[in-house]
Amino acid sequence: MRVSPRIFLPLLGLCSRAVCAAEPPVEWVEPATGHRVVRLSREAGSASLYFHQNAYSADGRKLVLCTPGGLSTVNLETRALEPVVQGRAGVLVTGRKTGQVYYTRDGSIFATDLETKVTREVAKIPPGAGRGGNITVNADESEIVGIAGDPDGSAAPRKAPPGEDGGKLEERWAAGRAMMIYTVQIATGEVRVIHRENDWTNHLQCSPTDPRLVMFCHEGPWHFVDRIWTVRDDGTALRLMHRRTMEMEIAGHEFFSPDGKAVWYDLQTPKSGVFWLAGVDLATGVRTQYHVERNEWSVHYNVSPDGQLFAGDGGGPGSVANRAPDGRRLETPGNGQWIYLFRPRLAGVPSPTGELMKTGWLEAERLVDLSKHNYDLEPNVTFTPDGKWVVFRSNMHGATHTYAVEVAKAAPVSELAGHE
Repeated sequence: MRVSPRIFLPLLGLCSRAVCAAEPPVEWVEPATGHRVVRLSREAGSASLYFHQNAYSADGRKLVLCTPGGLSTVNLETRALEPVVQGRAGVLVTGRKTGQVYYTRDGSIFATDLETKVTREVAKIPPGAGRGGNITVNADESEIVGIAGDPDGSAAPRKAPPGEDGGKLEERWAAGRAMMIYTVQIATGEVRVIHRENDWTNHLQCSPTDPRLVMFCHEGPWHFVDRIWTVRDDGTALRLMHRRTMEMEIAGHEFFSPDGKAVWYDLQTPKSGVFWLAGVDLATGVRTQYHVERNEWSVHYNVSPDGQLFAGDGGGPGSVANRAPDGRRLETPGNGQWIYLFRPRLAGVPSPTGELMKTGWLEAERLVDLSKHNYDLEPNVTFTPDGKWVVFRSNMHGATHTYAVEVAKAAPVSELAGHE
């Protein structure tokens, strides 16, 4: 799978510019599915966050949006919008303990209270550290975790694999990168290096419940890397979440379950061949794999707060699901452009010891038609804290806006046929 440079950059760009287009509808019922859709944003160029960045207030009432003017919140009950941070801001997360929004600006990390708007400088960003997805906040908001180039390390080149799309991604991976993961203690400002490696380290996340657990990935050509790793915040217990077992197997776009007990990820065996949503139980190591139909594969998945449902954002004409395993584009596009709701179904009964891999499939339901969405912008689905809505960003009406679709149907589809 090709790694997009747009993973986090849209958040920064959308905070500083608007996209002009006709005003899209505020609310409608999707004719093909019977699900109600509402537009949460009012200003063109407003977007929800990347799929694993927590954007909800601690009480679950508000959602943080990135707007052309800065950062705003939308009240999920009244849909009232309120500016919180003025000016360009690189959004990190909202804190799971306080609900403050953490963001970067001018070489520092700041936190702003969503209610009082009181702002404080949390920490300086160490020299050489990345922005956006390379910095995050742990579950109890006691420390910042970040990725940076390692000034004491040296890059060890690898043999470049066969190139794709000009080979730039492969060349960058093959060059090697001396990287480190560090923590900043918020109370004292103490900086600690917890992990060093010669890999393109990225996609940093902290467990939503365990303040000491960090997840990161090895970026690059997915079929050449064992991508998903966890480590304790003192540098111990480095652990690979999924080891590839066949040529061209890929696993990625990983995320924690809301209770912090599992890690979920997109799995393909091989790439563009057979599609799964897979998960690893962090306590037992037991893996669960749900088969996904090709035309229901999604760029990103997410899971409901109670762990009972999944959602996906579909994929565009250029997605991995629209290619054969040898890289050829399919004559008939294989991927569906929809927001999906998935109900997991397990096959068989649990093993007596509970140690064997569990398998099943995802039963899909279409929620929103994204046939007019340009997948250069990733929709990035999340569930609202009450589990009743799926939030996503889209340019299906021209400008980028943030929308939410209700999980429950508004009315039978037969009663809605022919109505816009």
